[in-house]
Amino acid sequence: MTDFSGISGKVVVITGGARGIGLATATALRALGAKIAIGDIDEVSVKESGAARGFEVYGRLDVTDQQSFETFLDDVERELGPIDVLINNAGIMPTGRLVDEPDAITRRILDINVYGVILGSKLAVARMLPRGRGHVINIASLAGETHIPGLATYNASKHAVLGFTDTLREEYRGTGVRFSSVLPTLTKTELGSGVSTPALLRPAEPEEIADAITRLIVEPKSKVRVTTVAGLISQVVGLLPEALGDALGRALGAQSAFLDDVDSGARKAYESRVRG
Repeated sequence: MTDFSGISGKVVVITGGARGIGLATATALRALGAKIAIGDIDEVSVKESGAARGFEVYGRLDVTDQQSFETFLDDVERELGPIDVLINNAGIMPTGRLVDEPDAITRRILDINVYGVILGSKLAVARMLPRGRGHVINIASLAGETHIPGLATYNASKHAVLGFTDTLREEYRGTGVRFSSVLPTLTKTELGSGVSTPALLRPAEPEEIADAITRLIVEPKSKVRVTTVAGLISQVVGLLPEALGDALGRALGAQSAFLDDVDSGARKAYESRVRG
């Protein structure tokens, strides 16, 4: 049985914490005694979420802006003490064919999903290294291990997060600072609204991802995939010859899940928000 007592008192910062996986994770860790700081670009929602759940620090955070990120981390350390865990969770997932994706959206995906993770990691590691301890957890996706039509730029961003995190794990081996990636399947959050679930798979609950992150904090490892079945399928497809792997993906419905099968009406509010 996993012992979660070590989480009590830890200072945990979560980006994109106003809703979805970020909020579920913050709630789970707070219940175990962690000191929670959530930041989000949506200032109204993050303040509502933070106040309602009694988190210690909550406020606006633009992960693409160095001054915003640095100021937020400074405020956290001034209020709560040294940061033990940074969870780079903020991310967006617009869907559609690449040729229909405006340049501004391409840049926005990369700015938030890649640069935001790199910037947050850099700022956190600079604080953690002198202390000889700390844990950076980057939320990637099973999309980072495969290729799904309708998510070309998003896929690229999550491949980048995985490569980046693995590199830091080796670059700072032996320093006391740990690095982990979390690879969720499609999850029942606003990000996954209006998207059909491929055959043989089920969407994960945000609480399942939160549980995986919680376990990573007490039992660190390089990667965790959620759900187990989706993770196994992703790994198997990656090991197959290209033609066979692609055919299996099509048989599971990946070819249309994020294109023709998307319920644009159900997804309209999310797409409008993340596209600015």
